[in-house]
Amino acid sequence: MAISIDLTDKIVRDDVDTRIKAKTTEKKHLIGLPKSELIEALRSIGIAEKQLKMRVSQLWHWFYVRGVSDFADMHNVSKDLRQKLDENFDISRPEIIEEQISNDGTRKWLMRFPSGGAGKPVEVETVYIPEDDRGTLCISSQVGCTLTCTFCHTGTQKLVRNLTSGEILSQLLVARDRLGDFPNKDTPTGGIIPSSERKVSNIVMMGMGEPLYNFENVKKALHIAIDGDGIALSRRRVTLSTSGVVPEIYKTGEEIGVMLAISLHATRNELRDVLVPINKKYPLEELLDACRNYKGANNARRITFEYVMLKGVNDSLQDAKELVILLKNIPAKINLIPFNPWPGSEYECSDWEQIEKFADFINQAGYASPIRTPRGRDILAACGQLKSESERLRKSERLALESQLMASMIAGHGET
Repeated sequence: MAISIDLTDKIVRDDVDTRIKAKTTEKKHLIGLPKSELIEALRSIGIAEKQLKMRVSQLWHWFYVRGVSDFADMHNVSKDLRQKLDENFDISRPEIIEEQISNDGTRKWLMRFPSGGAGKPVEVETVYIPEDDRGTLCISSQVGCTLTCTFCHTGTQKLVRNLTSGEILSQLLVARDRLGDFPNKDTPTGGIIPSSERKVSNIVMMGMGEPLYNFENVKKALHIAIDGDGIALSRRRVTLSTSGVVPEIYKTGEEIGVMLAISLHATRNELRDVLVPINKKYPLEELLDACRNYKGANNARRITFEYVMLKGVNDSLQDAKELVILLKNIPAKINLIPFNPWPGSEYECSDWEQIEKFADFINQAGYASPIRTPRGRDILAACGQLKSESERLRKSERLALESQLMASMIAGHGET
């Protein structure tokens, strides 16, 4: 049975909301700022010019190597400076509203961020998937989404706003906190840890929202994630997934240089217009040209094409043949994703036998086409199932859906 942990009750939440809002309207949040902006922030409170670079390096180390979220813990910084920093800036983590642990070890956190000065606080979901050789964190870039992909649960939630670079990066810091992934921090009881040196070894921008509609903030956050003096993830372990915002795909290759994943899901414009409506603006021909010209793409750094398997919609052998033709001359890997059901969806997952036939054809054509094992279905943490607290199911609806999911897993002949 999946575990669900409510970390605060309503009274505490309301109090926290009030305190967080008051605090953040007065103080600038430093997490997620590039070094150049961090220098300006320190200059604004009177830090001597000759000390700025040294102080930035010092803070950078505390933020991203040591994982500190309170200036008081920075023991090699003078007490007076720590007090000055605390009076002017904020480095606190977002509030964790709920933590769920799947039967398969997948974790999902619901995080609440302050409003940023207007309106109500906002909430997003972040998912951690542990495996024997890696631990992958699925990070959100927006609250809600504008793309309305018809097979995606997240797409049924209207866009509230973009996340800041700090809010994007904070999801990674919270995950590392919870998993004991910072030095000299004990792993929480019940921590799900892969048998590798890093608990979070890979990150994917595949959570809520379209990352390339929030390009600048995603770029800032990922630059910090791959910075050698900080979190120091390899670019090859960072993947950005897009539904096909063509101009920003070129910019991603030039300005970020991480691995690219494309939410493809169809081989013909008329079908993709329905499944992924952004295709009406950037049709397949333009999208695939951008992929062929993605900077750094080669056989060692292949572009991943995500293809959700929808029964009777896009799963025929003719679709497989068209997919092979479509991806000609692109260094590609094809991830086949069994459709993950959610309340109100009009689609069904392809039969397991048909998924295997589809995969065999793609493999024989020379493309790697792994079938993605659904993870975290029982806590709605699987691909296309994320939604924030304001849009969540009532308990009765959740239990009914869990029963439905269990039935579909059993019918899938061990696909999970």
